[in-house]
Formats: sequence, structure tokens, C-alpha cells
Amino acid sequence: MSVSDSAGGYVAMRSDASRRELVFLVLSGVFVTHAILGELVGGKLIEVGGWVMSIGVIPWPAVFITTDLVNEYFGPRAVQKLTLLTIILIVYAFAIIYACIGLPAAAISPVDDVSFQLVFGQSMWIILGSVIAFAVSQLVDAAVFVIARRYTRGQMLWLRAVGSTVVSQLGDTFVINAIAFGLSGKLTAVQIVDLSVTNYGYKFLIAIATLPLIYLGHGVVDAYLRKPAAVTRT
Repeated sequence: MSVSDSAGGYVAMRSDASRRELVFLVLSGVFVTHAILGELVGGKLIEVGGWVMSIGVIPWPAVFITTDLVNEYFGPRAVQKLTLLTIILIVYAFAIIYACIGLPAAAISPVDDVSFQLVFGQSMWIILGSVIAFAVSQLVDAAVFVIARRYTRGQMLWLRAVGSTVVSQLGDTFVINAIAFGLSGKLTAVQIVDLSVTNYGYKFLIAIATLPLIYLGHGVVDAYLRKPAAVTRT
């Protein structure tokens, strides 16, 4: 092998590694951003077609999609590390929010202390349940995804994508609502069950509805990672 061939091969390997790093960086950014958004806005309840659910379910489909993509291309250990990092960042974000709640608003502030406390104070309860539920659900999601991929020999992407989400989100949904709205005294036990069933039903439908996006994501990542690296010959 000539020196130029050796150098070209090294450049190609570095380029491939850089592509993987960029893919992981983008997926991680989307994952962390939407997870934190779900925590911040989760205290608001909305009604859709007569069903009441937390508005926090809106950002979570992006978390489902990125979890599956990270698991597919980087493995369950990467999902575990990303989950741990996200939990640390969520706790950090709420530590800052808690400090901000303690600071009195200025007389000219358009948002007074009561309003600020009402919105972000409820989110403090959400983090208590979500940190535990999020960690467990992500680990379950990764495990179910890997098991499904092993038994289907890498086929039937739809099965492992939907299966991992519907299994992991079952416990996650009930735990978060029980702590966020039950321990805080905002809702009764019956209301919590109704809310959890509705939220889980939404997540189940979203898991199916986002399948085209998961396939699209796979196609984009595959095309990007398999694109030949530009090698300069000397």
C-alpha cells in the first residue's frame, strides 16, 4: 500500500467517525431539548375531543423517535448515557427555576410572583415523578428495542419501534401523573387515572403515527453515513 493510499484510508475513517459524531450530536440535541420542554410545559392540561391530557405529551414524540434512532445506530449503552445526561440537565434546569421562583418580581414586571409560581411551581412536582419514571422508561424502551431486534433478526423495524414505546410508556405515564398531580393535591385519584389512560392512549397512537418519521430518519441517517468520504490523492 502506498503512502497516499494509507493517508487516504485514514482520512476516510476520520470522515466516517466525524459523520457518526455529528449524527449522535444532532439526535442528542433533539432528545434533550424535547425532554426538557416536556417537563417545563407539563403542568398545563388541555382538552382534545373531550379528552383531557397534559400538554407535555406534545414534545414527547420527538423523544420516542430519537430514542429509537440512537438505539439503532449507537446501541443501548448510548441510550443509557444520554438518559443519564438528560436527567442531570433536567434537575439542573429545575434548580435554576427554583432559584428564580425565590426572587421577587419587580413592580413593573408583566409576570408577578403568583403567576410565575403557579406555572413553574407545578412543574417542580412534575420533575419529582418524571426523573424516576423517565429513567426507568428509557431503560425499558432500550431493552425491549434490543430484544425485539434480536428476535426479528434486524427485520420489522415497526415492531421494535412501536413495541418499545408502548411498553415503556405504560408505567411512565401513570407514575408521572400520580406524583405530579396526586401528591401535589391538584387532582383526585379518579381524575389521575382518567388523565393517565388518555395520555397513554395518545402516546400509543403517536407511536404508530410517527412510524413514517422513524423510517424517514433511518433513511436519512443511512444515506448520510454511507456517503463515500471525499479523499484527496497526492
